[in-house]
Amino acid sequence: MAPTPSRPERRDLLSLRDLTDDQVRHLVRRGVDFAEGRAADPAVADAIVGIYFRKTSTRTRTSFSAAALRLGAKTIAYGPADLQENTGETPEDTALVLSGMLDCLVARTAGSDRELRVLAAHPGMGVINAMSETEHPTQGLADCTMMARRFGRMDGLRVLYAGEGNSTATALALSASRFPGVRLELRTPPGYGVDPDILAESQAHAKRNGGEVLERHDMADLPERLDAVHTARWQTTGSSKADPDWRTGFEPFRVDAAVLAATGATVFMHDLPAHRGEEVTAEVLDGPRSIAFPQAHNKLFGAMAALEWSLGGGGDA
Repeated sequence: MAPTPSRPERRDLLSLRDLTDDQVRHLVRRGVDFAEGRAADPAVADAIVGIYFRKTSTRTRTSFSAAALRLGAKTIAYGPADLQENTGETPEDTALVLSGMLDCLVARTAGSDRELRVLAAHPGMGVINAMSETEHPTQGLADCTMMARRFGRMDGLRVLYAGEGNSTATALALSASRFPGVRLELRTPPGYGVDPDILAESQAHAKRNGGEVLERHDMADLPERLDAVHTARWQTTGSSKADPDWRTGFEPFRVDAAVLAATGATVFMHDLPAHRGEEVTAEVLDGPRSIAFPQAHNKLFGAMAALEWSLGGGGDA
């Protein structure tokens, strides 16, 4: 169904790779606006938003559900067994049906990006990627929003990410690299780095913006005077690793008090859920420099920005 004159053009947020620097910065700025109590674009009111999660979620599902309600939209929630895809209906047919009824679909598949692009094939319905196999774009936007709020800016920040080069690391690289002068170091275990194509793309963004994105596969010679250290749990939602001894290779990448001391990091960040004693010690996660739980609450504002943008509001960026 094509948009009617009274229905703004919908926009998809499937991958940060699809967005311009200005669009990424706009979404982060709007997240900060919402955190500071600024009003939403009235175009969002009374929209109907589908919330479709095939994989477990606490923060992302709740943030988008709450964001839609706070923006004046209405929600329809779908669990992993609710749609006829489970009986053999094609994603193409599912998309054709939903696009005639919904204004936006927030979808976590944890699967192929192709399926999300099939769902987004009809312009009447915007689609937001709430985590696919390769990328968690709204996590990256929310993390940049959190840093912008904490430091009063994103420009020029120095950030270290330690751990698997998973969907969170990918989103952080693709989002932080859009801001002037940001230096991001990715420290990932050998064999578990960021996808080389995405790394190269992030490095190109950073170079264009006077920053830098680096990746190393060890924890030696950590950079000093960091603003933030970020990590994520080692076992990504619903995934498994072929190497039965993979934990041995991950243990040097645990964030503990020594990492914070060596880097002088102002804050510690984690996308949660956390496994204390694995990717981070309890001393760090529950310590005075941790903003992991405010970071989780901040996802509400990132979700509000994403929904407003997808529904055609919030300006032309």
